[in-house]
Amino acid sequence: MQTTKVDVLVIGAGPAGSIAASMINKAGYKVKVVEKEKFPRFVIGESLLPRVMDHLEEAGLLEAVKKAGFQEKFGAKFVRGNEVCDFNFTDQFSKGWNWTWQVPRGQFDKILSETAASMGVDVEHEMAVTDIKFNGTDSITTVVNKDGEQQLIEAKFIVDASGYGRVIPRMFGLDKPSNFEPRKTHFTHFKDLKRPDGIDGNRITVVVHQQRTWIWIIPFSNGITSVGFVADPEFFKDFSEDATERMKGIIAADIHTKERFEDAEMMFEPRTIEGYAISTKQLYGEGFVLCGNATEFLDPVFSSGVTFAMESGNKAAKLVCETLKGNKVDWQKDYTDYMMQGINTFRSYVAGWYEGDLHEIFFSENPDPEIKKQICSVLAGYVWDLENPFVKRHDRALKSLANVIRMNREKRTA
Repeated sequence: MQTTKVDVLVIGAGPAGSIAASMINKAGYKVKVVEKEKFPRFVIGESLLPRVMDHLEEAGLLEAVKKAGFQEKFGAKFVRGNEVCDFNFTDQFSKGWNWTWQVPRGQFDKILSETAASMGVDVEHEMAVTDIKFNGTDSITTVVNKDGEQQLIEAKFIVDASGYGRVIPRMFGLDKPSNFEPRKTHFTHFKDLKRPDGIDGNRITVVVHQQRTWIWIIPFSNGITSVGFVADPEFFKDFSEDATERMKGIIAADIHTKERFEDAEMMFEPRTIEGYAISTKQLYGEGFVLCGNATEFLDPVFSSGVTFAMESGNKAAKLVCETLKGNKVDWQKDYTDYMMQGINTFRSYVAGWYEGDLHEIFFSENPDPEIKKQICSVLAGYVWDLENPFVKRHDRALKSLANVIRMNREKRTA
């Protein structure tokens, strides 16, 4: 059986794995990436946040993505009935990038993986992990290719960026349920022949269908638009069990999607994902670290998933390099506590969205410009900026502001 020796094994060639592998390779270490699927492969999570631009640049991947001509994203629009709340990333509190892209993930992930390979990272696709044995920080991983042939990979450290595959969490019993209620999403891509002219046709739009039901509309530069409905599972029981007829039914049920997409061609049969929120008991252990969706996935509403993937890939890569140098690393403080700061900030915003607090804030009359800037920074992914009171006090600030807005409205109508 063939045995390969490397400094670091990265499981998964998605954004987290490609970022981590590229940075570790740039630091001079031998890296091997194994990916279970063949790229391009479909994956949801198509709206990036400006925060990720730093990580693409630092990993040496930014220029390759720029050449792809993806739809540039300068903000996001939230709609409830006739009410509109528009966020522009140029008007944010935190210093940083004020634009990013909306991307078909199959193409985007393939570019990252191929660019990492072009820089010298050994990337193998259609290679599944079947066993991992740890001996201290060293490990021996068994992988099998599409032809059933096994290989062994000896590594000094493993970065698990396996996404929903969650290799190490599942293999070592680290999965734990999310504290979010289970939700369901039904989505497809449309040939968008009725796309509005100008900025309204190009920017991501989030439509409030009901308080706990919302729609994403994400236009791509190729004329295709991603549309998905997210709701409690009960919502979908009023529609057909057939995937295509169900999508037609829910498209027709909302004024914001009916006219634009009712007769539009679907590029693939609509897909459903249910109960996607998941967590883990720990983010690292002796000889390994978890990145991206292998750690925790919250909800698609604020496009936080890819941001966490790249943030964790970047952070993990730097700490792995320090570990390989023989330097002492405080993984709890510098990785877990750091990542949980961002995760818990977005957790408050996701909870505030479904509980209605963010609806109160977004669609309030005469919003405070400074507060809007601070919230805009969160929506841009700058959830580690503790200078921002809506990051530092995320668990209290949203509820307090929403309650003030409610009380003021009640006074006006009394």
